[in-house]
This record gives sequence, C-alpha cells and structure tokens, in this order.
Amino acid sequence: MDITKKAVQQALTTITLPGDGKHLMESGAVKNILVFGEEVVIDLTVQNPSLQARKKLEVEILKCIHEEVHPKAKIKINITVEAPPKAEPIKGKPIPGIDNIIAISSGKGGVGKSTITANIAVTLAKMGFKVGVLDADIYGPSIPTMLDMEGARPLSINVDGASKMEPIENYGVKVLSIGFFTQPDQAVIWRGPMAAKALNQMIFDAAWGNLDFLLLDLPPGTGDIHLSIVQSLPINGAVVVSTPQNIALADAKKGIAMFQQDNINVPVLGIVENMAYFTPEELPENKYYLFGREGAKNLAADKEVPFLGEVPIVQSIREAGDVGRPAALQNKTAVSDAFEEVTRNTVSELIKRNDHLPPTQTVKITTMAGCSAVKK
Repeated sequence: MDITKKAVQQALTTITLPGDGKHLMESGAVKNILVFGEEVVIDLTVQNPSLQARKKLEVEILKCIHEEVHPKAKIKINITVEAPPKAEPIKGKPIPGIDNIIAISSGKGGVGKSTITANIAVTLAKMGFKVGVLDADIYGPSIPTMLDMEGARPLSINVDGASKMEPIENYGVKVLSIGFFTQPDQAVIWRGPMAAKALNQMIFDAAWGNLDFLLLDLPPGTGDIHLSIVQSLPINGAVVVSTPQNIALADAKKGIAMFQQDNINVPVLGIVENMAYFTPEELPENKYYLFGREGAKNLAADKEVPFLGEVPIVQSIREAGDVGRPAALQNKTAVSDAFEEVTRNTVSELIKRNDHLPPTQTVKITTMAGCSAVKK
C-alpha cells in the first residue's frame, strides 16, 4: 500500500496538540509534509519548549502513522519551538480630572499600610491638595473605619447623563471602598474576576471630580488585585510599607520586584518604615527597636530606592485609627511631624519621577501650602 500525503494528514487529525485543544492539522502546527515512497518527513512548530512535551508528541505521531497509514513507514519529525510573543507593557487609561495616582503597597499584612495611607491622605488634604483614596483591599477594607466613615453609603449622581457613584468625603478626603457595600461582619468571598469587576466599578463608575492625588490602598501581597489595578490605571508611582522585621522585609522585596517587572514598570517612589521604634511616654528620650533597627532603611539602600521616612509605634496612632480620627490631623506633634515628613518625601519623589516623563507628556508643577503638586 502506497503512503499518501492525504492519509498522513488524516492520521494527524487524531492527535491533539497539548494545551491547545485543537488537532495537529487544525492548529497550524504542521508546516509541511513530504512523502517519498515509505519515507515521511513532517515539519512541526510548537510553543511548548520542554523536551518531555516534544518527545511525547513525536511518540504519538509515530504510533499514529504506523497504525493508521503504514506499519513500515520511515518517519522523520522536525520540531521547531516557536517563542511566544513578548508581553506588551501593561498600560492603563487615565481618569479625567485625576492628576496623580499613587499605589500604597506592602508585601505582607499587618505592617500598617492602611494606617500610612489614611494619614498620608489627611496630611495632603491639610496641605491644601484635593485628595481621594480608593480602598482596593477588597477582602479586608480598613479605610472606612480609619476615616470615620463606617456605615456610610455612596449615593448615585448624574454626571453628563451617566449615573455615577459619589465618593464619601471626610477630613477633605474622598473615599470609595468595598466596605461601604458590605456589613461589618460580612466576609467578601469572591474570586479574582469578581473582585476585579468591583474595583473597576469603583474606579471608572465614580464621580471623583478633580483630584491632585488618588491614593490606592492595595491589599497585601502580589496577586490578582494588583495586576487588575496596574492594567486599569496609569499609576505614577508606588510606595512600599514595611516594618523593620526581617520577615516583613523579605515580603517587601517581593512587592518592589513586582512593580519593577518589565511588563508592569511602575516606579517605586520609596519605602516607608512603620513601627520603627517605641518610645514610652514616661521616657521620651528613649527609643526601643522592638522589630529591629533601620531594616526598611537598609532595604531601600540595597534596592536603590528612596527611603521616605519612619513612623514610630505610638499608642495614639492605633487609638486614632480605631476611632476614625487619623493621628496626622493633630498639629505639631511627633506623630504628625513623622507623617508630614513621609508625605513631603513622597511628593518630592513623585516630582522627580514626573520630571523624567517623555516630552509628549506635559508636567506642570504648582506650589500649594509649601509643597509642590505635580500635574500631568
């Protein structure tokens, strides 16, 4: 029995390409088939580079042709591995009226990221800026509690013929959070796509108005929510929060690495060291380094990113957050001074970042209350 090209093609339709779901002929993996008597030459192109996957495919083809076409066929298979297309950089779309978007992140939970976010937001508002906070911590929203907004519900307003959510405002800060739509004791049990959809609604279906800064309080870690955010928004820069403890610093490194990936490429504006030291009220000159000394500062130097400042462990910070009145609202205290330093350094690094934008993007710097605002 003569071997025909058509018979070989028909036999190859019985083999499914791994990970594709299509048979070899339908997938386009078969680039050429040559038949010379009992000799069959097959040229294939696949995207799975592993040697094991290629060998398995070769064995399936040999067995199939010997059983379906000719038991004595001499088969030569040439497999070329095609590299997958290079991932394009993730780019988000801007929100009209919002000049700068800063993501505040942490590698792990419990390091005070939401506390830092709330106090930076209040400090910016005290300086005269228009500020918003998007509480993107879907599974553990803290911002409504910290800004005295528990129980609030955003209203729907009409903006240019479209229905939009109106953020809740307090202390000069506009806020949207999944916490506004759930009960305090209600767990949010959502898969990634549902969480991403909720975030997109709070981002793009909201009447944020004109803001100098929108702060994103991200959940801890590096996962679906983080990727959804960087895909949705053109983030100007990220702030990483850590304690000086080694286990927290290890996770902070991962957070920095995430933002610095080629396909994300969000500039890291710097690191904030929270819970840096403890000073007892009765011993105001003493500092006790409960979680280690200057760990985040040393990490910043190691990773060549700016160190934005340190915030001590102070009982009043915790108490202020619990009652919804951020410690930064006070004037001329050691705590408010610490948050002001962190805030000013963050804005300063943002200005440097925006100074290096491509020429096609205009950067406008204005001065307000002794601190520079950056507008794109």
